[in-house]
Amino acid sequence: MPGAAPPPDPAADARWMALALALGRRALGQSWPNPSVGCVIVQGGRVVGRGHTGPGGRPHAETVALTRAGAAARGATAYVSLEPCAHHGRTPPCARALAEAGIARVVSALADPDPRVAGKGHAMLRSAGLQLEEGCLAEAARFDHAGFLMRLQRGRPLLTLKLATSVDGRIATESGESRWITGAPARRLVHLMRAAQDAVLIGVGTARADDPMLDIRGLGIDHRPVRVIADSRLRTPPEGRLATSAERQPLWICHGEDAPPAARAAWERRGARLIACATDSGGRVEAADMLARLGAAGLTRVFCEGGGTLAAGLLAAGLVDRLIGFTAGLALGAAALPAIAPLPAGPLSEKPRFRLCESRPVGADLMHLWLPEGGG
Repeated sequence: MPGAAPPPDPAADARWMALALALGRRALGQSWPNPSVGCVIVQGGRVVGRGHTGPGGRPHAETVALTRAGAAARGATAYVSLEPCAHHGRTPPCARALAEAGIARVVSALADPDPRVAGKGHAMLRSAGLQLEEGCLAEAARFDHAGFLMRLQRGRPLLTLKLATSVDGRIATESGESRWITGAPARRLVHLMRAAQDAVLIGVGTARADDPMLDIRGLGIDHRPVRVIADSRLRTPPEGRLATSAERQPLWICHGEDAPPAARAAWERRGARLIACATDSGGRVEAADMLARLGAAGLTRVFCEGGGTLAAGLLAAGLVDRLIGFTAGLALGAAALPAIAPLPAGPLSEKPRFRLCESRPVGADLMHLWLPEGGG
């Protein structure tokens, strides 16, 4: 049986849960399809164990924290950013492990909607005699776990659209020159954002024009997000940097059912994973179907970096969950390439609208984060 639980202290609970959430964010982009959970074990006002979900979803955060805490876990409080699991997988349930370690009290940020858990973890803790507090920093936890929740509840990953533009919303000059509109600090921050993503998505136009690596450089972070190209006809040349690096960093291509067999074979030889998707009336990969297939493949967080046609398709379909802009103090004029291709005609009331969540300078540029109006 667990030892005596310490008395609740809401301010301390919030402080320790904030640490658990911060630990969980370290695993974002690396734990899919599992959630990125953080766990902190506190005994007598001191952290005795901490952990976050490991690469590929194992080990679980609770397992790591309990191992580090050892005997000091008895009578302690565990702060967990998501309901401890209650099912047997490759490891026993974390709820049982917490009870068997002698944890006296568990503070949980959020219930896990996974049908294998869905309240069963909390029930297991209560039946073992542990004191349980639910909902500590729930909104912050919901924001952090948004990708995991999105995949479970809507069958697709969280989609973040990133736009790096001039002050008049352009991404390249009329001749196609785009390097660099924003400065080095903004580009560095984009690489840091990539590090928290399962995948980076671009359209065929960007792939053909820029042949970007879509990797993480200059930060000392060893994470290789999946690179995804929306390319209905497989027009991306299989000789560029994206192709030749496919064995070192995963490359998935979402294409139409009628993509040429020869092009399919060429990309398969390169080691790319091909995902057949529905196409729209214009012959482009249908955005909702593509995201559903990426969700079925396990992805929980996708970071779209262009181009304009893909951005327009995602916006028109209402699939942009977070919009991040980097705006440079530079004007390119109406002849330059717009960040977003034409959207379907309609009144202003029908256009995608977002609310500002955060804005701050990054070097000489402005970063702004927007969330869908009426959404979280």
